[in-house]
Amino acid sequence: MTEKQEPAHKRNMTRRKVVVAGGAAVAAVGAGGGLAVNAFAGETTTDASASSSATASETCYTLTSETTEGPYYIDADKIRQNITEGKEGIPMTLELKVIDADTCKPVKNAAVDIWHCTALGIYSGYEAMGSGGGGGGGGGTPPSGAPTDAPSGTPTGEPPSGGPSGGTGGGHSEPTDDERYLRGTWKTDKRGYVTFKTIFPGWYQGRAVHIHTKVHVDGTWTDAGYEGGHTCHTGQFFFDEKSVLASAEVSPYSTNTATRTTLTEDTIYPQNGHTGGLLYLKYDKKNIAKGVRAHLTMGVAPDETHDSTDTQPSTSASPSAS
Repeated sequence: MTEKQEPAHKRNMTRRKVVVAGGAAVAAVGAGGGLAVNAFAGETTTDASASSSATASETCYTLTSETTEGPYYIDADKIRQNITEGKEGIPMTLELKVIDADTCKPVKNAAVDIWHCTALGIYSGYEAMGSGGGGGGGGGTPPSGAPTDAPSGTPTGEPPSGGPSGGTGGGHSEPTDDERYLRGTWKTDKRGYVTFKTIFPGWYQGRAVHIHTKVHVDGTWTDAGYEGGHTCHTGQFFFDEKSVLASAEVSPYSTNTATRTTLTEDTIYPQNGHTGGLLYLKYDKKNIAKGVRAHLTMGVAPDETHDSTDTQPSTSASPSAS
């Protein structure tokens, strides 16, 4: 089906659904109507608005923002949940839930792709493009100081200048090698959940720390993997500044010398909180090296096609308090 062209903010308003949460589910509505779901029993979230509303009896689902695919997507050829392949970094469990933003029902048996760079900003399949600023190196000084909401500098967008390169916005670059670490595809269960084991991503010049994702529906799962169907969502997940600064104190992130772009400087992040892909995170604030648990619910439009987009988020979008 041809992708609808109405503005993202309009889709968010028209597709917002409110349902009564039943049983022992714990949920909260984030700022701007974004979804905040406590997917892990007994744990707290880093999001203040979510923790303060943990007893809310209603859950609001909002269509998750579409963002650019970027140049480093490789079609699903690794059907797996653990995508680490021995790469160094802070262990991370990423739990996602996919729901139909119109009906609020879970989207089961969907194929969810994720891919991201290493602690030093390298993408598998494109190692030859990762030298220079994006690759980091020994002896660098990690980011320091308190997070700031005041953007500075001029982000170069995706792909970044000086980091991994070789494509623009929504276009593909041809892989330069056969490596496929930190990439994988898995299917959602009957409740719409899918879980991946990976590491906390690093950074490269021009982009905030992020993970790419795609959601495919209406295809068929076979012994060879996932076939047919269409892509109903292309997006990215983002990390708050506190978590990134904490990771920068841990090896090998601490050796990454690339100039880091903050969340508010990033030209891809829509600046709309969890609706735009900002993850809920759980970790030991005194020792992030022990591991991170991240989760988010994505509201998608299964009947639409969103393979990628070259349209960047509006620069007038105001940063969300969430």
